[in-house]
Amino acid sequence: MKAIESNTPPHPFWVLIPARLASTRLPDKALADLAGLPMVVRVARQAAASAATRIVVATDHDRIAQACALHGIEAVMTDASHPSGSDRLAQACQLLNAPDETIIVNVQGDEPLIDPALIQAVAAKLADTVGCQMATAAHPLHNWDDFLNPNVVKVVTDRQDLALYFSRAPIAWWRDGMQQGMSAPVGNTALPPCTPLRHIGLYAYRAGFLKTIPAMATCALESTEMLEQLRVLWHGERIAVHVTHTAPHAGVDTPEDLARVRAVLAEPPVQS
Repeated sequence: MKAIESNTPPHPFWVLIPARLASTRLPDKALADLAGLPMVVRVARQAAASAATRIVVATDHDRIAQACALHGIEAVMTDASHPSGSDRLAQACQLLNAPDETIIVNVQGDEPLIDPALIQAVAAKLADTVGCQMATAAHPLHNWDDFLNPNVVKVVTDRQDLALYFSRAPIAWWRDGMQQGMSAPVGNTALPPCTPLRHIGLYAYRAGFLKTIPAMATCALESTEMLEQLRVLWHGERIAVHVTHTAPHAGVDTPEDLARVRAVLAEPPVQS
């Protein structure tokens, strides 16, 4: 199905925040203290600064639900056995009776510095793109190490900003500039002529489609790259990509990440 841009105003949207208590590299990560507030509360407050009409934390643990209640944040209890955040959000949509046409933005529970404007932009991208069930975000890459890093997911798009493919590999592969394989280009320090895009793990879904994801068959591409969004492309759906020129703050996965975010929050505000 061909996607086209519409001229309609952005549709209202909800933010759902999946938050598990278990974390291998950083125990109890969702409740880690950030300048006096649990991390999940920080994330919800960032989301509240966007244009979201409803913000709900989808969790699997009473302690997270209690922390949310203490700070006036809506939460819904979901199963602990979900294999992915989208599965957790699909159940949350069912429990919340989200109408199928509702736009749901998935904001990860470990993104306490996420830009509210980026949340709103991804929701608007989906609302304005007819024929897409999902939207996400990306930003230009300017560093060779990031381009070659398999932990940095890349995306290539068509002329309508629809995703063609996501990969951990350096795409698009620059034939003439990478003649010796996975190394800096021969005789040139520039990146490929088509500027690579780094995928940002922020998603918007139409609720009706989100509810169907757990029943969608997985595919070899998803299992090979370990990228869930490839399942959506494999099933023939389109994903709109909002391209921002500002790289977002990284999320929190390790104690070092937590220290970095605490340092940012401790900085005095910039005087205008």
